[in-house]
Order: sequence, then structure tokens, then C-alpha cells
Amino acid sequence: MAKQSIEKGLLVPDHVITRLMMSELESRRGQHWLLDGFPRTLVQAEALDKICELDLVITLNIPFETLKDRLSRRWIHPASGRVYNLDFNPPHVHGVDDITGEPLVQQEDDKPEAVAARLRQYKDVAKPVIELYKSRGVLHQFSGTETNKIWPYVYTLFSNKITPIQSKEAY
Repeated sequence: MAKQSIEKGLLVPDHVITRLMMSELESRRGQHWLLDGFPRTLVQAEALDKICELDLVITLNIPFETLKDRLSRRWIHPASGRVYNLDFNPPHVHGVDDITGEPLVQQEDDKPEAVAARLRQYKDVAKPVIELYKSRGVLHQFSGTETNKIWPYVYTLFSNKITPIQSKEAY
């Protein structure tokens, strides 16, 4: 079901991604973890609330056109899963995998029309989740268009909020 949604340029349905994530997170009880892109909806957030309390939530406010342009410039090498971006990680030869010389493809969900539809859908469903975490005082928002300008602020937040984890080998 997830693959069918992705191929159509849609977000994976709540019940599918929630079941997958809850199963994975249940198996990691007592461990530290970082989630990227989950929860995206209130249904997902409510399911997550049943198994944990979030310490920190980050949202990046990036202009729609910037996101659309970046995502629609992504190409992959299907056999290996290598990902290229024509702006900041281009292949040496346009349209060709650097290692194998095989052709690169653009997935349906990375085409500009699909990206735009996915971003509009995401904005609609994510807004209540953002408001939920803002009301709990755990949301931190960062705005910008360039990773190298946003990352130092995110890194500083992580450094101040998250205590370093000692590896078991250190004991």
C-alpha cells in the first residue's frame, strides 16, 4: 500500500505508516531515537502519544517553491538506490550513474506536479500537528532556504537540549 501511494505522488495513508512506525518504535523502547517526517498528522501524533512523550520537535519553514525545486531535481539509480540532486549532488555525466554508467530515473513522486501536490497535502495535514507541539512547548521552528545557514541553529539547539549518550563500551 505504501508503494502504491508513493508511486502516485501521495502521502502514505495514516493507518499504514502509523502501524509501521508504532511497531518499530515499540521494539526500541528504552532507546533514544530521532524521527524525521513522523508524525505528520494528528492521528499519527495521537498514536505516538500512547507510547512516548516527545522531548523536542523541530519544524523547518522553507518556502514552497524552494522545496518544490529541490525535490523535483532528484534523480536515482534504481539498482543501487543512489540519489543525485541536479543542484547540489549532480552526477558527473547528466542522466548517468557515476559508478555503473547506467541511466538515472526520476521517480513519479519526484516530478514537479507530484511534488507540488504532495507539498500542498502535507501543509494541510501538518498544521494541526505543529500547533499541538507548539501548545506543549516542545516545538522549535527554523526558517530559511539554505541548509548551511539553518543547520548551525539546529545543531546549537540539539547541543543544548540533548545530553550526549555514552556508548555501552565506555562503561
